[in-house]
Amino acid sequence: MRGKVGLLVCVWFLLWRPSAGRFKVEKNSLKITTPDSLKGVYGSAIGNFGVPQYGGSMVGTVIYPKTNQKACKSFEDFDVSFKTKPGGLPFFLLADRGDCFFTLKAWNAQNGGAAAILVLDDQAEPLITMDTPKEENAGADYIQKITIPSALITKNLGDCIKKALSSGEMVTVSLDWTEALPHPDERVEYEFWTNSNDECGPKCESQIEFVKKFKGAAQILEQKGYTQFTPHYITWYCPEAFILSKQCKSQCINHGRYCAPDPEQDFSKGYDGKDVVIQNLRQICFHKVANESGKPWLWWDYVTDFAIRCPMKAKKYTKECADQVIQSLGVDQKKIDECMGDPDADADNPVLKAEQDTQIGKGSRGDVTILPTLVINNGQYRGKLDKGAVLKAICAGFQETTEPAICLTSDMETNECLENNGGCWKDKSFNITACKDTFRGRVCECPVVEGVKLTGDGYTHCEALGAVPCGVNNGGCWKETRNGKTYSACLDDHTKGCTCPPGFTGDGVKSCEDVDECKEKKACQCPECKCENTWGSYDCSCSNGLLFLQEHDACIRQEYRSSPGWSFFWIIILGLGVAGLGGYSLYKYRIRVKPPHIPQTCACLLLHLRKSKLFSPEGTLINDPYAFF
Repeated sequence: MRGKVGLLVCVWFLLWRPSAGRFKVEKNSLKITTPDSLKGVYGSAIGNFGVPQYGGSMVGTVIYPKTNQKACKSFEDFDVSFKTKPGGLPFFLLADRGDCFFTLKAWNAQNGGAAAILVLDDQAEPLITMDTPKEENAGADYIQKITIPSALITKNLGDCIKKALSSGEMVTVSLDWTEALPHPDERVEYEFWTNSNDECGPKCESQIEFVKKFKGAAQILEQKGYTQFTPHYITWYCPEAFILSKQCKSQCINHGRYCAPDPEQDFSKGYDGKDVVIQNLRQICFHKVANESGKPWLWWDYVTDFAIRCPMKAKKYTKECADQVIQSLGVDQKKIDECMGDPDADADNPVLKAEQDTQIGKGSRGDVTILPTLVINNGQYRGKLDKGAVLKAICAGFQETTEPAICLTSDMETNECLENNGGCWKDKSFNITACKDTFRGRVCECPVVEGVKLTGDGYTHCEALGAVPCGVNNGGCWKETRNGKTYSACLDDHTKGCTCPPGFTGDGVKSCEDVDECKEKKACQCPECKCENTWGSYDCSCSNGLLFLQEHDACIRQEYRSSPGWSFFWIIILGLGVAGLGGYSLYKYRIRVKPPHIPQTCACLLLHLRKSKLFSPEGTLINDPYAFF
C-alpha cells in the first residue's frame, strides 16, 4: 500500500510540475520618512492575500509588540490593541516570520486593529511572495476576510527598524502602490488564469464566487472598450516515462501533452484530470468563438452559468450540459467543437500549446504558477481575489485622466479636487477649474471649455489665446445685469473683439455705458412724443391719449387701431369696378334690345357715393371711407 501511495504522490507531483522558468516577485515601494538614519525608499514584496491599495498609498507608524512578536496568536489574549486614536496615524504591525502561516499573522494583526502588516524575513535572502497556505485545513474561511495589505521586508531592513524602535525613535512609513502595476495608456489589458475544476475546496469556491460577482463590471468595461480581457488555463505535461501509466492516461489528453490534477485528489472516484482539461479547452474555445463574433464578454456568462448548472457534485460536469449552456447563449457550438480538436490525437493541440507557451513569463512578467492569477498590463496582481480589490487594481492600470467613471466612484477612491480645489487654478465666477480627479490622485491641467483649450501651468493661471466662446468667462468681454435685464458685449462670433450692444457705448471689455437716447434726440421726435431714458433702451409715450408707433416714430389716434385697414377699402372699390365693367359688358353684347339699365343695387350705391362727397374734384379722399356703411 505504501508503495502505491508513494507512486501516486510522485506521479501527482510530476503532473503539477510546469516547464522550467522563473517566478516573479511583485513589489511595492516602502518609503521611510523618519528617523533620518533610516530615511529612504526600500522594496517590499506584496502578499498574495489581503487588499493592496493599488493606485494609492498609506502612511503609518511602525509598532513592534513586546509579546506575540510572530503574531501567531490573537492579540486579544495579550490585551493588546493597535487601534488608532482620533487624529493619530494608523499603526503598521511589524511581525517576525515563522511558526505559522503568513495569512494567520495578517488575520491576527487585522483583528488587533493594525492598518497593515510588515513581515520581517528571518534570513538574509531575496524577497519572496507570501502566499496562501496550500493545506486543506489551513482555515481558508478567514483568509477571504483579510482586508489589510501585507508586505514582506528584508531581514536587514527589519533589524534596523527594530533597533530604531528600541532606541525610542518613531518610524514613519509610507506604503506606495501607485507604480505597482504598469499604466501605459487609456486601455487596460488583463488576463485571468483560472480552472473549471470546482472540487478543489475553498480556493475553487472563492474563485467561482469571484467570477459571479465580477462579471457585471467586467462586461461593462469590455463592452465600452475600456479593457481587453483574455482567459487562460494552466496545464502540465506528463513525463515521457509515465505516458502509458494509468495515472497519466486518466489525467491527460493528447498522449500526455496536457494534464491536470485529479479534481478530488482520488484517482478511484469522481471525475478525472482529463475531464478538467477538456472543459478548460472548451472554455478557451468559447472565448475565441465569442470574440470572433464581436462579443467576447459572453465568456463571463458561460463560465458563471456552467458553474451553476453543471457542477461536479451533481454529476453534470459533462459535454451535454456544457452544450446546453452554449446554446442558451447563442454561440456557434460547431465552431467550438472544431476549435477543440481531437483529445485522443497523438499530436499537439494548437490552442493548448499556445496556453503553455503563454504560461512562461517573458520580459518583465514572470511565470504563472499560482491559480488563480490575474495579470494586469503584464504585471501580476497580488492580493485577495475580490471584486473591489481587483477592480481597484484594474483602475490603477489606466493612464491618468483616462479612467472610466466606475473608477472614480466614492467607494473606489477619494476626490482630491473637492478640498481647496486640489491646489489648482480655478475661475470662481464661472466655476471653471484646472483640477482633474484621477484614480491615483489629481492633476492640475488647464481645461477644454466649449471646444477651446485653455493654456497655462494649471496651478496659478489658465487662459485662452485669441478670441474664445462667450461661455468662457464671457469671452473676456463686459457683461452686466440690472433689474432682471442682462446685456453683454460678447457675441457668438466676436473674432473682431468685444462690441457693446445697441444702447451702450464703450470699449466692450472693461465697460459699456448707457446711451441717453432722449438727450441725444435719437428717438421720440414727433411733436406729441414724450421720451424717457432706460438702462440700455428708452420708452416713448404720446400726449392727448394718442398711441405711439415705434416703427414710425409717430403718434396716432387709438380708435384707428380697431378700424378696418386701407386694404379693405380698396378691395371694395375694386369690387365695384369689376361689377360695373361686368354690367357694361352684359349690356353691350347680350341685351342690346333692351333700354340701358343699371342694376338697382349698383345705381343706389354710386348715387350714395356721390352724395357723400367722399372724393374732392381732384380725386383726393376727404371723408372717412367707412362713413357710408
